[in-house]
Amino acid sequence: MSEEKNNVMEENLSEVLKVRREKLAKLQEAGRNPFEIEKYDVTAYSAGIKEDYEAYEGKEVSIAGRIMAKRRMGKASFIDIQDRDGRIQVYVRKDEVGDEEYSWFITYDIGDIVGVKGDVFKSKTGEVSIKAHSVLLMSKSLQVLPEKFHGLTDTEIRYRQRYVDTIVNPEVKEVFLKRTQIIKGIREFMDGRGFLEVETPILDTIAGGAAARPFITHHNTLDIDMYMRIANELFLKRLIVGGFDRVYEMGHMFRNEGMDPKHNPEYTAIEMYQAYADYHDMMELTESLVEYLCVKVNGTTKINYQGTDIDFKTPWKRATMVEMVRDYAGVDFDKILTDEEAIAVCKERGIEDAEKMNRGKAIAAFFEEYCEDHLEQPIFITQHPVEISPLAKRNPKDPAMTNRFEAFANGWEIANAFSELNDPIDQKQRFLDQLKEREAGDEEAHMMDEDFVNAIEVGLPPTGGLGVGVDRVIMLLTNQPSIRDIILFPTMKPLDKGGVNAAANARMKAAQAAEAAKVNLDFSKLKIEPLFEDMIDFETFEKSDFRIVKVKDCEAVKKSKKLLKFVLDDGSGEDRVILSGIHEYYEPEELIGKTCVAITNLEPRVMMGIESRGMLISAIHEYDGEAGLNLLMVDDSIPAGAKLY
Repeated sequence: MSEEKNNVMEENLSEVLKVRREKLAKLQEAGRNPFEIEKYDVTAYSAGIKEDYEAYEGKEVSIAGRIMAKRRMGKASFIDIQDRDGRIQVYVRKDEVGDEEYSWFITYDIGDIVGVKGDVFKSKTGEVSIKAHSVLLMSKSLQVLPEKFHGLTDTEIRYRQRYVDTIVNPEVKEVFLKRTQIIKGIREFMDGRGFLEVETPILDTIAGGAAARPFITHHNTLDIDMYMRIANELFLKRLIVGGFDRVYEMGHMFRNEGMDPKHNPEYTAIEMYQAYADYHDMMELTESLVEYLCVKVNGTTKINYQGTDIDFKTPWKRATMVEMVRDYAGVDFDKILTDEEAIAVCKERGIEDAEKMNRGKAIAAFFEEYCEDHLEQPIFITQHPVEISPLAKRNPKDPAMTNRFEAFANGWEIANAFSELNDPIDQKQRFLDQLKEREAGDEEAHMMDEDFVNAIEVGLPPTGGLGVGVDRVIMLLTNQPSIRDIILFPTMKPLDKGGVNAAANARMKAAQAAEAAKVNLDFSKLKIEPLFEDMIDFETFEKSDFRIVKVKDCEAVKKSKKLLKFVLDDGSGEDRVILSGIHEYYEPEELIGKTCVAITNLEPRVMMGIESRGMLISAIHEYDGEAGLNLLMVDDSIPAGAKLY
């Protein structure tokens, strides 16, 4: 898009925003300030009225919502109101609401919030509607909403302006309603299993419970640095020590790491701990929970995620990490028993940082490189090396491995669990090993937590622990391609005026300018005049000079209820004045800056004392039994004076 076109679009947008503020000023001057209204009694919602029409037919209801479409038919208009549950059509007649109220009503814009009182009926085309007795403006929209059929499609703008995204893209709102349903379902499931929901600190002096880079903040009163939690594991296990046998917490975690379709620095997870249970119990808990949620929101255990069919029906498959590496990488770590052998095979296969590997880390590296992408169907990968599992209990038969699993679906890890390490001596040594890695430059290595070691010295019973990535599960169950699509307000870099975000800023402005609110019609309700059958020759047709014109100014003609006076740029360098009888359908200020089509070689004629030099082209039709008209407006990139052939 050229800079010149961007400038024109921004000018048009500025003009539209200016007009909306002028409308607000007129309302306030007339003592009709919408922002002074504090309350409106709503007695019904769109979905309920439509679903139970027989109960509502002929009865007065009071609804409230946002104007999403507007179709003016002279002395009557149709608007679509979007409320909490959906949309409903409202029929507004001048003789019903009164001349003064109707004159105010026709100035309302798409995006305005109104309250409507009226009777429920069906229009001539059978659409459940409300015949308005009154329309009250309660909030004036000073911005332009994107147009319905094109919607808000720029993903960056959608994430930044989620409040607009959920207005104009109903399917987005449905995703977040499902998200809420899933969150509630998790609590229902856990409470039903006898778990107690608890709350633990978000700020701590140690970032523990996982291997991740934390966010650092500062406590001014204590004058100490603190960390936003990367996991709540260590606090929840303290509660198991304290006698709470089944606990869980669902909430936000914070990791100062990369961002991609599966990772956001702030995300939702749930961790749960059960005394006298092991990681096998956690497997059953995981698969049962996800199956329950899938059926709850989708009615079946089967989903199609971005073209891949996945079935969450229990039980899920189980396999060890070593088995997976052998099957997909062709490397058998049951036969590679030393760190030296592991480093050699890593170098042979080109594994990154091979010289820093040991046997345990090599197994994990091979698994990530060769196996994860193949794990489309739900599966538990068990027996993780101790080097990457500092909080998990060793496998008694193979102390180099831990009784741990990760659950995968669609190639993603969605859950992590293990039989919790409750040997305080072993735990302290693993913390010390992690500290050495931290001192060697690994910022994600675990910190020493002396109080946690003290807690399990008091005595931690055998415990099964589980963490589930709630956001990833929601992505799968709602078929969303990015974690940003299921987080209402994902982390975004602020827009600046001329730096790294200038392009995004420009796209946002351009989208706002281009997405002017337009008339939206249900074409099944339209009636069009039959085509003329009388033929004309090309010579007759060519006598009409159709030109592109730009609306420089537009105003109502005094003492006329129908006429609008247009001052037009026709490309000749001189202003052209054309009068058009379309005031029943348009307010003059909404047409300023538009690009239209006119016949410019008609004989001038005088109307209301003003000479009109040409005719603007409009399209007329019948809509739901009422006459309708649309002024023909075209793309602003077409220059004034361009001839139509």
